[in-house]
Amino acid sequence: MKLTLTDWLVVAGYFLLNLVIGLYYRKKGSASTDDFFVSGREVSWWLAGTSMVATTFAADTPLWVTGQVVRRGVAANWFWWSFLLSGMMTVFFFARMWRRAEIITDVELVELRYAGKPAAFLRGFRAIYFGILINCIILGWVNLAMEKILGISLNIPKFWAVVICMAITAIYTSISGLWGVLWTDLVQFILKMGMLILLAVYAVRAVGGMDVLKTKLAAVDAARGAAVGGTGSILSFVPDLHSPWMPVMTFLVYIGVYWWSVWYPGAEPGGGGFVAQRIFCAKDEKNSLLATLWFNIAHYALRPWAWILTALCVVVLYPQLSLPGADAEGGFVRVWVDYLPGAFRGLMLAAFAAAYMSTIATQLNWGSSYLVNDFYRRFVARSKSDSHYVTVSKVSTMGLMVVSAAVSYLMQTVAGGWDMVVNIGAGTGAVYLLRWYWWRINAWSEISSMATAAAVSIALRFKSPFPDSDPNQFAENLVLTVIITTVVWVAVTLMTEPEPQTKLLEFYRRVRPGVAGWKHIAALAPEIAPTQDGWYNLMDWALGCLMVYMVLFAIGKLLLGATGTGLLFMAIAAVSGYIIYWDLSRRGWETLSGKGS
Repeated sequence: MKLTLTDWLVVAGYFLLNLVIGLYYRKKGSASTDDFFVSGREVSWWLAGTSMVATTFAADTPLWVTGQVVRRGVAANWFWWSFLLSGMMTVFFFARMWRRAEIITDVELVELRYAGKPAAFLRGFRAIYFGILINCIILGWVNLAMEKILGISLNIPKFWAVVICMAITAIYTSISGLWGVLWTDLVQFILKMGMLILLAVYAVRAVGGMDVLKTKLAAVDAARGAAVGGTGSILSFVPDLHSPWMPVMTFLVYIGVYWWSVWYPGAEPGGGGFVAQRIFCAKDEKNSLLATLWFNIAHYALRPWAWILTALCVVVLYPQLSLPGADAEGGFVRVWVDYLPGAFRGLMLAAFAAAYMSTIATQLNWGSSYLVNDFYRRFVARSKSDSHYVTVSKVSTMGLMVVSAAVSYLMQTVAGGWDMVVNIGAGTGAVYLLRWYWWRINAWSEISSMATAAAVSIALRFKSPFPDSDPNQFAENLVLTVIITTVVWVAVTLMTEPEPQTKLLEFYRRVRPGVAGWKHIAALAPEIAPTQDGWYNLMDWALGCLMVYMVLFAIGKLLLGATGTGLLFMAIAAVSGYIIYWDLSRRGWETLSGKGS
């Protein structure tokens, strides 16, 4: 694909805009570590929430979705759609408690919740484990996706593809901290969303229109069903019992086990990672709740169909990519190269750069916050000036850039990186949920769950390695890892001493969790009015999930021509949203702003 001078000027202008934003917020973002990592806790919900959405919209995401839809149909998206159940729990059960904690990273919560040497070890270990190991795996697969995009579209060598984009991202991230990340995320999200919607339009047009697309997909269904003896459609939102596209067992694992049991970036049970970081930067509890609510609506309902429609067109336009071993992920880029008019090529390249940079910027800043706040300042240099820690933060940001670029060379597929992170974190989710609501959870609960999950998942991977085409084996390994990990951490919890009463009381007074699992601690803090909103939060959680899924399915139905069903789903979503608004208004927004209990 050839780009004109105008195309290159568009791309250069995009990069320049990001650098200008970084320079503009250089002084404000470098005033202190609070400013560098949580923007001085001054951010409104719409900016914090949009930044979360932009971060999860990486260059790898449309490629991964394309690969899954080509191989397993629309229902394959339940791999990540199921995480809405966890995301809505963060909205109504955890966002306000995270904001009350007044910490810089979610790892810092460890020593707020637990005491002694086990807590100190856990905090330091998590800082290195997530800040370097897991973070660089994530950065590596995002790098890999960008390498593939630029390699297919422009034939740029792998090395230079990463160096150019990552260097610019690391520069503006290191000079402006989270302030620069937030505002560039906003610009990047608008650009990439607009261009990928445009790409979907041209992809459907290339097939011959929506009716032609559905007719040709029906032929693909018939051919695949005949080959494997199954029934069902690539367009099914929920797989049929004998679906040749998506195994029902895998689907049931996704909606029944996966979402609450697995640690995954952006969908951690109870919140965490960069989602927690955006909660910390919100002005108050009300803004933290609204930020996570907007994130879940935009992430799960408003965004997916631009990717899915293009992926469905890949099935028709490039049938060879459905064959085993073919690069189905690269089909998304091929649509851009082959069917997008030349006038938009520069903008599309800038959009992919935006998708890449929004995720890289957050991962660099987030990973650096762990290394500086939870390891360097906690264990290496405890009494330095704030300006010293800001300088170290900038250096660590650049260091993570170099390490992650090397990691990307070891990865073969984007999906392989996703599977690796999911399996390593399987079984730990229950601990992250219960540590807020059950006083008996201790530091050894977390340590044992993390160690067991990693050991079991690695052992299973070597014992029964599964190809990307075998989702059943993935589901079986996941369930077995969750069972073994849960048994181990529950046993360890009951066999070890609980946290000291003074530490539990400190945590209860500061965070104010639900009183049900903290009754004997709550009795020691009569000045804290007990929260009694658990059932209302549960109602809002259920309605929030219903609302988002209905919007998601409504958009799909409307695009595919089922107008009546689409409008019905939209009506259900509107009613659900209204009841949530009524409930939060009835309970009083002032309690969400930190003025009540």
